[in-house]
Amino acid sequence: MNALAARALLAVVFWPSLFFFWCLGPFVFFLLSTTSSQVCPLLERRAQFLAMANATLPMLALQNLIYAIPIICLMLWNRIVPEPARAKRILTCIKLFLASAVIGAVWEYGSSLICDGYGQPFFSSAWGMTSYLPMVNLVLNIPLYVLAFSLGRAFSMREDDPVQDQGGTLP
Repeated sequence: MNALAARALLAVVFWPSLFFFWCLGPFVFFLLSTTSSQVCPLLERRAQFLAMANATLPMLALQNLIYAIPIICLMLWNRIVPEPARAKRILTCIKLFLASAVIGAVWEYGSSLICDGYGQPFFSSAWGMTSYLPMVNLVLNIPLYVLAFSLGRAFSMREDDPVQDQGGTLP
């Protein structure tokens, strides 16, 4: 497979994953990775709250793996078409993504632990502070989205000469 075909294949994976997973995914995954509001009033003991919050951990791990697909595409694109300036921007993307993933996981785990306020007597009030983490996550995600979009656009644009691909002159 030549480099152009590999770049096109990565673009087919990158763009849908960027838009569907990063733009629509947070709404779906938040609902799936937190304790439901119907279950919360039924929980009576600290161990029950803890068990429900710990049950969300596999979904949080899966969520972060799925969110990593655009970052993996950027890293693969950089292996196909290496460029030092883009490599530094990809490293910045990775750092922003890791910080965002950790903050998002703490927020969703804390939301499950507190369970809409029902678990507050059982746990430290610090877990209640996780309700402010979406604002921090937004501050990290805006530059991450812009950087990933611009890198994806730069990598998926055709940079080679079309005359060279056809083996001669244009018709």
